[in-house]
Amino acid sequence: MAIDQGTTSSRALIVSSEGTILASAQTPVEMIYPHPGWVNQNAVNLWETTRQVAHDAVARAGLRLSDITTIGITNQRETTILWDRKTLEPVAPAIVWQSRQTASMIDAIAARDMTNLYARITGLIPDAYFSATKLAWLLDQNPDFRARAESGELCFGTVDSWLVARLTGGASHITEIGNASRTMLFDIHRCEWSGQLLDDLAIPPQLLPQVVESSGDLAMTDAGVFGAEIAICGIAGDQQSALFGQACFSPGQMKNTYGTGSFLLMQTGERASFSKNWLLTTIAWSIGGVVSYALEGAIFVTGAAIGWLRDGLGLIEKASDVEALAASVSNTDGVFFVPALTGLGAPHWDPHARGMIVGLTRGTTKAHIALAALEAICFQVRDVAEAMASDSGTPLTELRVDGSASNNDLLLQLQADLLGVPVVRPEQVETTALGAAYLAGLGAGIWLSQQQIGNIWREAKRFEPRLSADERDGRYARWKQAVDHATGWK
Repeated sequence: MAIDQGTTSSRALIVSSEGTILASAQTPVEMIYPHPGWVNQNAVNLWETTRQVAHDAVARAGLRLSDITTIGITNQRETTILWDRKTLEPVAPAIVWQSRQTASMIDAIAARDMTNLYARITGLIPDAYFSATKLAWLLDQNPDFRARAESGELCFGTVDSWLVARLTGGASHITEIGNASRTMLFDIHRCEWSGQLLDDLAIPPQLLPQVVESSGDLAMTDAGVFGAEIAICGIAGDQQSALFGQACFSPGQMKNTYGTGSFLLMQTGERASFSKNWLLTTIAWSIGGVVSYALEGAIFVTGAAIGWLRDGLGLIEKASDVEALAASVSNTDGVFFVPALTGLGAPHWDPHARGMIVGLTRGTTKAHIALAALEAICFQVRDVAEAMASDSGTPLTELRVDGSASNNDLLLQLQADLLGVPVVRPEQVETTALGAAYLAGLGAGIWLSQQQIGNIWREAKRFEPRLSADERDGRYARWKQAVDHATGWK
């Protein structure tokens, strides 16, 4: 069973030893927006929806929970949860990775001249995106939380930690190493929590989970909680899991996941490569004591921009409608959309950037805006891909893609056109959940090697670029001009 607890939904897949998806179940999760720029969730809702889809997927496969050999977990990363160690009840809303509510704390880190130290230790560029300031903010907001944290009564975790705690009835307080590397508190070189950074943010170490590998004998579900004792043998954050699910096992291989945001990851092997272009250095996974690293470009808003066209502007009834609407015009008629709805991530890292639509005229229609939104996704991917090629010294030759929006043929053709390299969609686009299944199966001995898993991956469709280099680069230059206008809104 692969559990995929994401930002907008909880899913579960039942996967055979041949890598075939036998059944799945999915349900949306609640989003809470208490103030402008704040994004919260109810941690209990994350758990209850996860438990429900797990039972539903097993039933749809015609199985029982006791038939499941092992569980793999993949999760939305950086989202911060604080809960009572004994009761397992959350003591505050989960602060979602998208939330900008701690942007001022990032400014304070810079004012203390600590930015470079955080980057050297964690591989991350300090930003409200990561867990560290979210946790520090929770402790600062409630003096009782700090006292209880220091006495060991509270637990901190990202969503992987939270789900394992609930699945095991509180027996395990762990986090997978790749998820730990996304907290902005983890030393990715020593592979341990950084006392120096914990001190800087006044975070008691008693709160922190034990760090475990990505694959192996990690935990055991409680039969009284989940209905059966099942070994949890694989855990990875959603983007690392997608990299594994795309079989990017060799240094230089790259994937992009189109979800709420978009995330490009390049596997760099056993060496932590540091970026000169504002990309992140992160741990991809650790298997059998061998740590693999990756370069990552995190784009905050891609699929969420389509959601905003639906929910905020009412231009479409459902997200899938955007393809037909955008295809009804041949070009954007000069319209550019910068979807900085929660700031800009890589390679800009501007928490104060705000969304902007420019080039509007009396002739602009909702179809032009829809096409501009799809192009904005592709331009942001190009921003990161160019930075990644520069850092690695390796030109991009193809891009493997996955995520829900990878089913949109127009989007993938635009991506190939604006990137200038082929875009490859695999047969199984559920690579985030499949990555968790592969890690669990590897840990449980269902698959004996990464090579064996790599043989399961198959290409379904390849999109070749059609634009000339001059046209592609000209449109990209205009995009960068639009981005310049959207940055620095304080």
